[in-house]
Amino acid sequence: MSTIDLPFRQIHLDFHTSEHITGIGAEFDPEEFAATLERARVNSITCFARGHHGWIYFDTKAFPERRHPHLTRDLLREQIEACHARGIRVPIYTTIQWDHYTATEHPEWLVVDEHGCPRGTSPYEAGFYRQICLNTPYVEFIKAHVQEILETMPVDGFFFDIVQPQDCSCRYCRAGMEAEGLDPTDPIARRRYGLEVINRFKRDLTAFVRRFNQECTIFYNAGHIGPRHRAVMDAYTHFELESLPSGGWGYLHFPITMRYARTLGLDCLSHTGKFHTSWGDFHSFKNPAALQYEVFRMLALGAKCLIGDQLHPSGKIDPHVYELVGSVYREVERKEPWCRGAKPVTEIGVFTPEEFAGAGPWELPPAIMGATRMLIEGAHQFDILDSASDLSRYKVLILPDHIPVSEEFAAKLEAYLADGGALIASFESGMNEDKTAFTLEALGVRIRGEGPRDLSGQLVRGRHFPRGDYAEYILPQGEIGRGLPETEHVMYMKGMEVEALPGAEVLAPIVKPYFYRTYRHFCSHRQTPSSGEIDGPGIVRNGRVIYFAHPIFSQYHQNAPRWCKVLFLNALDMLMPDPLVRHNGPTTLEVTVNEQAAEGRWVVHLLHYIPERRGQDFDIIEDVIPLYDITVSVRVPRTVRRVARVPEDEPLAFEQRDGRVTFTLPKLVGHQMIALEMAQV
Repeated sequence: MSTIDLPFRQIHLDFHTSEHITGIGAEFDPEEFAATLERARVNSITCFARGHHGWIYFDTKAFPERRHPHLTRDLLREQIEACHARGIRVPIYTTIQWDHYTATEHPEWLVVDEHGCPRGTSPYEAGFYRQICLNTPYVEFIKAHVQEILETMPVDGFFFDIVQPQDCSCRYCRAGMEAEGLDPTDPIARRRYGLEVINRFKRDLTAFVRRFNQECTIFYNAGHIGPRHRAVMDAYTHFELESLPSGGWGYLHFPITMRYARTLGLDCLSHTGKFHTSWGDFHSFKNPAALQYEVFRMLALGAKCLIGDQLHPSGKIDPHVYELVGSVYREVERKEPWCRGAKPVTEIGVFTPEEFAGAGPWELPPAIMGATRMLIEGAHQFDILDSASDLSRYKVLILPDHIPVSEEFAAKLEAYLADGGALIASFESGMNEDKTAFTLEALGVRIRGEGPRDLSGQLVRGRHFPRGDYAEYILPQGEIGRGLPETEHVMYMKGMEVEALPGAEVLAPIVKPYFYRTYRHFCSHRQTPSSGEIDGPGIVRNGRVIYFAHPIFSQYHQNAPRWCKVLFLNALDMLMPDPLVRHNGPTTLEVTVNEQAAEGRWVVHLLHYIPERRGQDFDIIEDVIPLYDITVSVRVPRTVRRVARVPEDEPLAFEQRDGRVTFTLPKLVGHQMIALEMAQV
């Protein structure tokens, strides 16, 4: 577990500044800079030693040729001194793999693809996005640059940016692979070697920093935190979750990433930006309601808060930006006592397909996105896991759509079930890596057939066809179908063809269409209607395990059929009839529960902000729509002596019965915390 306790109110101050702009830092006023931050209640700001253009922003003696040619002052040092005088922490930013100066001066250090071409920005394209390989002598420059910083100024922390594994065929990587007996022509071997290179670089640079400074924080940014970071956690002091909803990450990336990262034991800091779009969006402003939601959701999920900005080349801080920042950070400061040291209270663990298929910040697996959305809409309290996670704290595990199960993983899951756990799996989850058989026998199913193929010979199961060419139907019935009419419901993505094992119960069957849609036979505009003929099981229960034959989570991410969510939430109710949280609000209400053990209380966070697609590029939030008379019921471990709105310290009437405490919030505007103060044991 980490001993780092990060500040709650941080700024990341970009300063990627072209050599074609003069007067760099000429209007910087140290007193104005620090006073503006202090008024906005900022207590940590990441400032630049060197940016993606490759220029250095302090008086470097080691690399004078890299000092910005129009820098007018020792900018970074002045920023640090002014902030430290007011008790504001200043981690130091330096770029790693995007460095325009180095890429121009040393093209032999660039990442090269399998065709011998440098990866990233082309010669006649604007941008500094050529990737530099960290298996080259460039690493020695990085160390010398970092050493100069450590030896010449106070260092609270380092933010090393753009540190990503690369599929590289440069001469250094080819030689390195061959020395290890690896085949550089094999793309899988190259990617694995690229991950080894990046992890070795992180560990080596962290050890190097520790020769000079034992206390500073260290973070390596790749725009995403996921299962590949577990193996190299020892190189980090904390995690920072870059996740600007309007910058390509969207509103689902942060809750997915945070629900995983927080299980690894390091303190977490989340990034959003003051920008309307993304980094480098000068003179733009995020809608205040959107900034509230993005920051308050960080608190609700247990993260510290960071807002990104970019300093004007003149060095003059924009007071209007920090009026916006301050309007939110003053609220964060009031809320902090109920967030400090808080840990999530969860009962469901969801495995991410990212562990097996990989992912980037803008390409998370559809199944984990659909599962996350369903669970949030159902007010369930959950974490996101990988196969190395401790399973003992969870009542129910979910394997969404594409979770292969090795024999070792199957044994772990079977042991969890033997200890009284429950499990929901869907589609190909629980199968071996080759997808030829189910390794997890507890699912109570076996393959009946691989299913149809399209005219090109490709399997169609689990694929999205815009006109539902291979759609089939599920017939909800009984408890699993509660809230749905007992008639066919289309499943747009074809499911697995399975049969139930002896002793397993079919909860809902699949109904065939008359035929699949091809040029040979089709009906109307879209999928062919139901034939009424049963074609095997769609949902199967085997004791405390429920299996869905269809990729319901990927399907929900694709086009959100309500019946997929209802079937899934009904399955959860069957396995876990007494969930942590129930409420009478709309599905747009987000609820999380955190515990402050030292204070003897739980804190319930209620958030109601609705992202809306008003433009083509991304979702925005402009209006805060209040909710009234929201009744919340929470399953609690012991007697609750007081329920109150905080930080307002306004008591709420409550009832405690059958292990649950129930209260009603008269009005919710955006974000509200409710403290449940427990009686002492």
